Amino acid sequence: MKKTLLAVTAATFISGCSTQTFNINGTTDHPADNEASQTFFINGIGQEKTTDAAQLCGGADKVIKVETQETFVNGFLGLITLGIYTPRDARVYCKQAG
Repeated sequence: MKKTLLAVTAATFISGCSTQTFNINGTTDHPADNEASQTFFINGIGQEKTTDAAQLCGGADKVIKVETQETFVNGFLGLITLGIYTPRDARVYCKQAG
């Protein structure tokens, strides 16, 4: 029992959060204009999700940054479902009007 608890604890601390950021037209510090959780199954093997940032921002020239992130909660959900359910968060940042 202690070995199982130790293994689960170690796996939780070893599995880290990750963020991929793509700066396209500069950088920004304002909150995301569009945020969505993307659902993957079986660790996302052979799956892909597409977000059209240009359409969300009203043109490719208005896209500042695109970001995907695996948060602690996302990793924890993947851990307790043994990789069957593996969500990711996606964010799109647009130029502010004005």
